[in-house]
Amino acid sequence: MPKRSIQTYLNKKLIYLLAVAFLTSSFLAGVSIGAVSVPIMDLLNILAKEILHLPIEQTNEMYTNIVMNIRLPRVILAGLVGASLAISGAAFQGLLRNPLADPYTLGVSSGASLGAVIVLFFSFSMPIIGSFTLPVFSVSFSFATIFAVLFFARKIDRSMKVESIILTGIIFSSFLGAFISLMIALTGNELRQIIGWLLGSVSMRGWSYITIILPFFFVGVLVLMLNAKELNALSFGEDRAQHLGVNVKRRKLTILTAGALLTGAAVAVSGTIGFVGLVVPHFIRQLCGPDHKHLLPLSLLSGGGFLIFADLVSRTIIAPTELPIGVITALIGAPVFAAILMKNRTGRRR
Repeated sequence: MPKRSIQTYLNKKLIYLLAVAFLTSSFLAGVSIGAVSVPIMDLLNILAKEILHLPIEQTNEMYTNIVMNIRLPRVILAGLVGASLAISGAAFQGLLRNPLADPYTLGVSSGASLGAVIVLFFSFSMPIIGSFTLPVFSVSFSFATIFAVLFFARKIDRSMKVESIILTGIIFSSFLGAFISLMIALTGNELRQIIGWLLGSVSMRGWSYITIILPFFFVGVLVLMLNAKELNALSFGEDRAQHLGVNVKRRKLTILTAGALLTGAAVAVSGTIGFVGLVVPHFIRQLCGPDHKHLLPLSLLSGGGFLIFADLVSRTIIAPTELPIGVITALIGAPVFAAILMKNRTGRRR
């Protein structure tokens, strides 16, 4: 069905309703389903008593422990990571005017991964920031990577065509991946921890990880939301945006910084999870169009629901063995990436 027909049949309110319903159902299923299933009514009673502090009768103590200490922090963390990667992908795609752009293809995820692996490899913690050492390094390396990609892309192609930026990002991703492989080859006791972390997972992450990602999440999301209008202008090209009164250099820097902030924080707490920032914004764009005032919040909601669902699949599909969540997103995302690439190439030939 053509894009216009989809937009005709599905108005914005219905799309928002579907996104919220998807996130809510993924959340409830993620907390409820597992090795020990928690009935939905018991789950709702536990949430009402433990979080809202409502005067609910005593609930099953085992269920309460499973929900509050194991499943709930895991599901919330998956939602925050998915939302961060999806809204970053939507912003990068709008800024670079290409549906293939996302934190993974631009090398930002690899840069963030390198920063985190360095912390894990040397097992050090910086004074004052303490537990925030990992996300700070991850975010810093993601910043350095995106600016290095833009710098070298400009050296290669003064006009900084989108293809040049994406190809430079892929080159940097491979280059930084080599450093990560080198540290893995040199590591000893930390090998299992680093490998498990690089494959991407939200398993065995407690409330402390949510505390780590939340500040970066709120700042990054707020900055991108406030720049939705400018992203709409930039998606028509930098010259057009400048004629519309947009300070192109400042806005590009702001949007790239916010995207790198979100990506770095997400990678710091969950490892490398690819394709979320590619698949979700592309799907949402097909439903609601390219307006970032709707594309950003809908990507946020759907990205959170998508990664919660992917995490649920990763721990139940071959239970009791648990797959890395990055494997599930790659199995879904790689075919979509190929389909978008083929569609773009076909469109150019026409």
